[in-house]
Amino acid sequence: MYELVEFLVKKLVGDDGDFIVETREGDDTTDIVIEISKNDIGKVIGKQGRIAKAIRTIVKSASSKSGVKYNVVISEKE
Repeated sequence: MYELVEFLVKKLVGDDGDFIVETREGDDTTDIVIEISKNDIGKVIGKQGRIAKAIRTIVKSASSKSGVKYNVVISEKE
């Protein structure tokens, strides 16, 4: 799932975009954290969060067969 999210973000911000995608495993869910620069965060969130919602929907759909629940978290890179 990590590779899928990284691919989607790279296509949105371009190859020179400043972002990090990492996974954090919890008890019953796995968080996929996208840390992205202030300049590019709007490209990933989109108007009214539509792109972010689409990314979450794609991840949820792709992970339905694996039985693992994924959460996509988008945050500004420090």
